[in-house]
Amino acid sequence: MTIERWEAVTQDEQAGHRRLDDPDMMREAARKVVSGRCVLFDFDGPLCRLFPDDSSKSLARELRGVVALRGAGGLLTQEARTSIDPQVVLRTVDRVRPGSDLVAELEKLLVRGEVAAAAIAPPTPDAALLVGRLAKAGVRVAVATNNSPEAVEVYLARVDLHKYFKGHIHGRTDDPRRLKPDPDSLQRALRELKAEPHDALMIGDTPTDLDAAREAKVAFVGYARDETEAGPLWDAGARLVVSRMALLSAMIPSSPS
Repeated sequence: MTIERWEAVTQDEQAGHRRLDDPDMMREAARKVVSGRCVLFDFDGPLCRLFPDDSSKSLARELRGVVALRGAGGLLTQEARTSIDPQVVLRTVDRVRPGSDLVAELEKLLVRGEVAAAAIAPPTPDAALLVGRLAKAGVRVAVATNNSPEAVEVYLARVDLHKYFKGHIHGRTDDPRRLKPDPDSLQRALRELKAEPHDALMIGDTPTDLDAAREAKVAFVGYARDETEAGPLWDAGARLVVSRMALLSAMIPSSPS
């Protein structure tokens, strides 16, 4: 199935499938996963909850404090002044001062905060089950994320999933402009796996994940814990959104086809 067919649905069709865990569409996703032999996971959401209960607030506040201390508070937009997402602060400063020492300092603080969060982050229910099932089916997996690769490494080692990803971790670089929705991390994953876009599927939890997958011409399955979280994905045009990894896992053959 081509990415165009995967994405091209009429408004009526899309409206008819605006529900989580649609069985027919999950079977279609499972067929796509196995036939493609390559799944790219976003990290925060599909694999774990890196900052549960808005715990990223303190890290975003710390980055804003550094910006203010350096006399650069005027660079921050209203969104960057109030967002609980520290990446918003980083990206805002980088847009004005790309490659600056201030951006490098913010990145260092962000990596440190993400690594600390990864050491205690709760796993996404049954994500490990899905990863293991994919491995048994001969499907290769990689991480394509806006988070730091260091944080991903810490988490995967902690929950004993590193053996499945075998170093295929593609996270934030020193150029914040290449974060999703830019497809850079997906394209790096595909190159390292020696996979074509039509052979891959991404599991992500935000519209920016979907946008990056579209740009990379990779099929997409959304993950959301409930219909409220699924809403933005549906509104962005996601065709399939799952809330239980175990259901998708159950539809994956246990051995290579």
